[in-house]
Amino acid sequence: MIFGFTEGKLIKLYVMKYTFFTLAIILVGFSYVYAQTPGWNWPEDRQTAEEKNVIYTDMMKLGNYKHSLPPLTWLLTNAPDLNESIYINGAKIYENLVESEKDENQKKTYQDSALLMYDLRIKYFNDEAAVLNRKAFTAYKFYKDDKEKYKELFELYQKTFELNNNKVWDQNLLSYMDIVRRYKLTGGNITDEQVLDIYDQIVEIIQFKTDQGKNVDRLEIIGDNVDKLLAATVKVDCDFIQNTLGPKLQADPNDLKLAKNIFKLSMAGKCLDAPIFLEAVRVMFEQEPNFGLAKLIGDRSYASGDFDLALQYYGEAVKLTEDNVKIADIYFKEADIKSRQGQKPAARDFAKMALTADPSLKKAWTLIGNLYYTSYSACKKGQNIVEDRAVYFAAYEMYRNAGDQEAMRSAKAQFPTMEEIFTYNMEVGQPIKVGCWINEVVTIQRRD
Repeated sequence: MIFGFTEGKLIKLYVMKYTFFTLAIILVGFSYVYAQTPGWNWPEDRQTAEEKNVIYTDMMKLGNYKHSLPPLTWLLTNAPDLNESIYINGAKIYENLVESEKDENQKKTYQDSALLMYDLRIKYFNDEAAVLNRKAFTAYKFYKDDKEKYKELFELYQKTFELNNNKVWDQNLLSYMDIVRRYKLTGGNITDEQVLDIYDQIVEIIQFKTDQGKNVDRLEIIGDNVDKLLAATVKVDCDFIQNTLGPKLQADPNDLKLAKNIFKLSMAGKCLDAPIFLEAVRVMFEQEPNFGLAKLIGDRSYASGDFDLALQYYGEAVKLTEDNVKIADIYFKEADIKSRQGQKPAARDFAKMALTADPSLKKAWTLIGNLYYTSYSACKKGQNIVEDRAVYFAAYEMYRNAGDQEAMRSAKAQFPTMEEIFTYNMEVGQPIKVGCWINEVVTIQRRD
């Protein structure tokens, strides 16, 4: 008797649904099909095996999972290498029984039986990598809330990832990181460094899958959640990144994997001011140069006052994009740096390059206007106040190009008065050349 059903009772139930004649036809038909189908290893008592196979599969199709167990059990016991399908279907049967079972003890029995189906499938039919992909996720669903099973789950996922690498199921990417979190937070034997290695392994697989162009949106969501799980697993603070991971990168400045880990952890922990963060980004850029990394290094260097390094990487960034808006933004930043360094001609050149790339970048006109506006002291000769204040005429025109009304008012307040213009025998509207480094022709204007 198995699960309360004798062999005779089970057959009786089955025959109540189908006439004996119909059943006989079905059995003959299946016998013919199986005889013609490769991959079936029938035992000596083939007739009984065929009958059991027909009964259990039919019961399974009808959703009578408990009724399918006795004939399935007979096959597992007497013909364990019959066909891979008995383990595929067996797992399905037990997993459905788990979902419907209310008794916790019986549910655990079904769970163990379901996972055993995967182990026996591997034993008799190999294909361990693919089968473990399925077993891992099933085991996660069963045991994710049972801390007594976390070590077992952790080791199962380790092996699954080792065997499958980039062929790991998408759903196993997130569940692995979750098991790592659960295992570590319940006292599991796993270090922060091991967590980071596993995290990096998962991220690399996500990137590989993303590069294939399939399920990109889903993979992005998985990646975001993996990042969150990492932050919930390892204490992500700037001291850990700088003092624990920093020395390792300094010892091996070509360790791209470590550099990427530092980068991600620094972003998660908002440790962008940590010196090791910039070092990590530079390592990444040297091995995998791209616009975003070059701009990031430039921006961080600019923020720290290292203008020469910022200019170096801004120059690299321009080479790595064809997007005119991005190029204009970089040129503007270079113009700003040159302005801060007091190199006004170079600053104007970069600002004009920015405008060539993106004519809508009005702030570049304002920057040039500021360069002119602040040149009064350096450019004045002290002989003709109108000529000396011509820098403000030039600044005003730049501000007008920018549509900067406030700056225009400031420049206009510095214009000479009508009396001063007459004093030097000059007229409003008269062309006048602004000398010094500006070297532009403007028209004389008066203060209101």
